[in-house]
Amino acid sequence: MALQALHSSGVGLRRILAHFPEDLSLAFAYGSAVYRQAGPSAHQENPMLDLVFTVDDPVAWHSMNLKKNWSHYSFLKLLGPRIISSIQNNYGAGVYFNPLIRCDGKLIKYGVISTGTLIEDLLNWNNLYIAGRLQKPVKIVSMNENMALRAALDKNLRSAVTTACLMLPESFSEEDLFIEIAGLSYSGDFRMVIGEEKSKVLNIVKPNVGHFRELYESILQKDPQVVYKMHQGQLEIDKSPEGQFTQLMTLPRTLQQQINHIMDPPGRNRDVEETLLQVAQDPDCGDVVRLAISSIVRPSSIRQSTKGLFTAGMKKSVIYSSRKLNKMWKGWMRKAS
Repeated sequence: MALQALHSSGVGLRRILAHFPEDLSLAFAYGSAVYRQAGPSAHQENPMLDLVFTVDDPVAWHSMNLKKNWSHYSFLKLLGPRIISSIQNNYGAGVYFNPLIRCDGKLIKYGVISTGTLIEDLLNWNNLYIAGRLQKPVKIVSMNENMALRAALDKNLRSAVTTACLMLPESFSEEDLFIEIAGLSYSGDFRMVIGEEKSKVLNIVKPNVGHFRELYESILQKDPQVVYKMHQGQLEIDKSPEGQFTQLMTLPRTLQQQINHIMDPPGRNRDVEETLLQVAQDPDCGDVVRLAISSIVRPSSIRQSTKGLFTAGMKKSVIYSSRKLNKMWKGWMRKAS
C-alpha cells in the first residue's frame, strides 16, 4: 500500500512533538529540513523545519496548546481558542500556522488543521493546500487508527497520479511524472512569482526520485490505465478519448467542477459528466486540467498567505517573507554566476 511509504519518524521529530498536546490524528514533517533539495535550499544551514498537526477538535487542542505554548501565537491568542479555531477553519485553506518557533533547539513552523478539513481536501481538493504537501514525500511522525483519514491519504495519491497523467503525453519517464505531481500544488500559486524560486519543483524532485518512487510505485503497478515499465523508469498512459474520459471521471470533485466551469459556456448549464466527455475528446485536455488546477490553487494560496499576516503577526510575517525572498535572491545569484 502506497500509504506505508509515508511512514517514517526519528527521535528528533518525536522530541519536538513532545512539546505539544498529544491529541493528534496525524503529524508529519515536510520540506528541505526533512528531504534534501537542490538549489538554494541545499546550501541552507539549519533550515526551518515544517510540521503539520491534524486534530479532531481544534478548540480543545488550541486551548491546551495556549497553556503550554502561549508565546507561539500572535495577538490572536488574546481572543481565545474558539476565535483561533474559527479563523483556522473558516479562512484561507483551513490551516493555522505558527512560524519561526524555537523548539528543542530547532527553528520550526507548524500548522494546525482539523481532521475533517484535511479529509475533505484529500478527497475533493477543495484547496489543494495540505493535500498538495502530502502528494510529495513527507515524514509521518504520528498517526492514529482513523481509517477514513488513511483511505483519504491513499485516494489523494491516486488522484495525483491520474491528474498528472492527463497532462503528460502518451509515453513519459518516472521523473516527468514526479515533476508533474510535485508541481500540482504550485500551479497558479502566486508565491512561485513572489518569494519562491521558480525552479522549486525541479529542486524538490531531482534529489528525491527514489522517495517519490517509493511513494507511488504500488499505485502505478495497480493502475489499469498505466503501463509501468519499472526497470526502465518509463510509463505509458491510455490517451484515447475513452481512456481520458475514464481518468477524468475519477478526478477529485472540486477539480471536475472547475473543469466544468471553464468549459461550460454561459447559459448552457451542462452537467459535469457531459463536460468531461467533451474534454476527453479535446486535444488540449491536459491544458484544461492544468488551468482548472490553477483556479483552485491560486485563490487558496492568496487567502492562506493573507491569513498568515494575522496568525503569525506582522513582525514574524516580515521576517518569514524576508527569508523566502533571500532564498530566491541567492538562487538567482547562483544561476548568474
